[in-house]
Amino acid sequence: MKKIFSLLSLFLMCWSFAQEEQPTNASTIDVNYFYGTIANHNSDILHLIQGHPEGMILSWNKKTFGKQSWQERFNYPDVGYSFAYQDLKNEYLGKNFSLYAHYNFYFLKRNLMLRIGQGLAYTTNPYDSETNHRNVAFGTHIMSSTYLMLNYKKERLFKTPFGLQAGLSLIHYSNANVKAPNTSINSITANIGITYSLGADNIDFIHTEKNNAAYKEKLGYNIVFRAGINQSDVIGTRQFPFYIPAFYVDKRIGQLSAFQAGAEVFFSRFLKEDIKYNSVAFPERNIDPETDYKRIGLFVGHELFINKLSVETQLGYYVYYPYEFEKRVYVRVGLKRYFGKRYFGIASLKAHGAAAEAVEFGIGMRLGGNKKNNHDE
Repeated sequence: MKKIFSLLSLFLMCWSFAQEEQPTNASTIDVNYFYGTIANHNSDILHLIQGHPEGMILSWNKKTFGKQSWQERFNYPDVGYSFAYQDLKNEYLGKNFSLYAHYNFYFLKRNLMLRIGQGLAYTTNPYDSETNHRNVAFGTHIMSSTYLMLNYKKERLFKTPFGLQAGLSLIHYSNANVKAPNTSINSITANIGITYSLGADNIDFIHTEKNNAAYKEKLGYNIVFRAGINQSDVIGTRQFPFYIPAFYVDKRIGQLSAFQAGAEVFFSRFLKEDIKYNSVAFPERNIDPETDYKRIGLFVGHELFINKLSVETQLGYYVYYPYEFEKRVYVRVGLKRYFGKRYFGIASLKAHGAAAEAVEFGIGMRLGGNKKNNHDE
């Protein structure tokens, strides 16, 4: 079941990309070699930081030219897919293979590229209580993965289809406590690559006046239901489902952004078992085994609109917090995909600081706002 849930996050991005209709077949392929180090974000992984990880990233990028208005608002980004291979230079960590959907955003006269990719990774050597108990970073073969790449890029050097790019990349792997252990791994690397351009190279960007028009909208009222499975940090405990109903109000402040404020209730069954376990294992903490495992949070957030796909970030605080687990402040980062003017799907990560609690998948409905669909077709 956890593998099916993980595939849904990649599906949300791939579905959005599949809807793009470009005016040309212009695209690029790039191959990048990277070399770097594993960040020491948790003292539990010190024994896993031995060598310098290296690998390669192969990507296909489809150019946009402004046929849809969102493309001009974001300076005509690329949409694409990536495959990555990484040798983590540690016998306990093994090797990782990843697939991503990504966007390339451009700055400084399109010479500086920021790539944001989200996808799934397969690790060859996850934790095993008998054969690989030292790998506390990865508890499952299948994980979620995010990568960022910031490159200086020059295409079509000397009027050839070849180009060069170089810069820095950050690669993150985590199963978000779907199964313990899960300290995760972050690799900070330098990369250099070759690009190859396909299709036409002299297409003019499309400019439309409506992109500069002021945008106004009434308040929107959102009902959301998130769910998934996760596990406590205690290795060997069971996985349990969780459910999170939520309600929030949003206000569009332009074509790109909306602010949010709302409340949600957390029914996290793993906490019920965690309370019982700690009440017995650590009697000095004086934990009542009947302590309520439910939590109530208030949150504020921001939504960045990119076509029918949007990026959602939220900052929350538990106002009802009977059992102390991690901290009272939590964050959520997620992808939202709209289906028409009312309905949407969500894939998000909820965490307390650097400690991930859950990968959430949900559906929602938005009422109010403008009567017409405000997302580009």
